[in-house]
Amino acid sequence: MENTGGQLYTIEGFAAGLIMIMTAYLVVNATSVYTAGDTHINDMQLEALGSDALRMMGTPVNVAMNSADSSPLRMIIENNDAGTFRTMFLNLTNNRTGLSPEYISLTESSMDYIQFNASYTCNNTDTNAIVTVPFSYSRNMTGGEHTVRATKWVIVNKAAVQSSCGSSASVPLTCIAVPCTNQYRAVLVEVLLWRD
Repeated sequence: MENTGGQLYTIEGFAAGLIMIMTAYLVVNATSVYTAGDTHINDMQLEALGSDALRMMGTPVNVAMNSADSSPLRMIIENNDAGTFRTMFLNLTNNRTGLSPEYISLTESSMDYIQFNASYTCNNTDTNAIVTVPFSYSRNMTGGEHTVRATKWVIVNKAAVQSSCGSSASVPLTCIAVPCTNQYRAVLVEVLLWRD
């Protein structure tokens, strides 16, 4: 007499194993999201760092003492002071906090290696064209950098940016006899950042 009960249990176990493997395969493939190496997280952090640095530079030092609302960024643009912009921006973006002296001595540096290229954009009132003026940089771009952009609108004195954003012909006639110090215009400061 033959007993085929063992064959039935073997086939049932084999089918159950295939169903479990197939289910696991479908679940893993259905919920996987593939990204390009999580570089977008680093880009977002670098963009936030650049925006924060521009926001800090665009905040007046002491509003109560200085009613003219002269932020360091505004004074830098009005005076065309690329060296001060470079020093201030690199200090704000490259310094790290919270590092122990032991870690600094092991790495020999507490600096992050963030580079930048800054420019400002305005409307040239003579030609009615948008003009981008290169302003400051930490090193020349080679074309292989993976950059992110941080921007900030800055209100500057119209007379300070006449050479790049329009000549004195665009100044109203009432400003010729008495110099206008309260004529303002907006410029867009744009900084491209990347890590070395």
